[in-house]
Amino acid sequence: QVQLVESGGGLVQPGGSLRLSCAASGSILSINAMGWYRQAPGKQRELVAGITKDGSTNYADSVKGRFTISRDNAKNTVYLQMNSLKPEDTFVYYCNADAVTSRYRYLEVWGQGTLVTVSS
Repeated sequence: QVQLVESGGGLVQPGGSLRLSCAASGSILSINAMGWYRQAPGKQRELVAGITKDGSTNYADSVKGRFTISRDNAKNTVYLQMNSLKPEDTFVYYCNADAVTSRYRYLEVWGQGTLVTVSS
């Protein structure tokens, strides 16, 4: 089994910054792509940013230039640095990972979600 644990969400004023972290643990052989998604109540989950194992990144147009995704492969951890936050960035943010277990099972794993609220 592989688990993802997120941290770093909270309340921030418009223009502020937050850093989300997501650590993978369990019977991990390797972690391939990792990413951050976000979802509003009653809406579809959308990709915010993704990063491959070798560090290639992609971003949603709405966050380009404001958010930065990074990862530490030694710690099986992915980060999302969010700057210049806007009220429309208010969502539950979910971490996602494509993992290979020690028994060579391929799993897509989701974190439990962390709420980011941007409000004055």
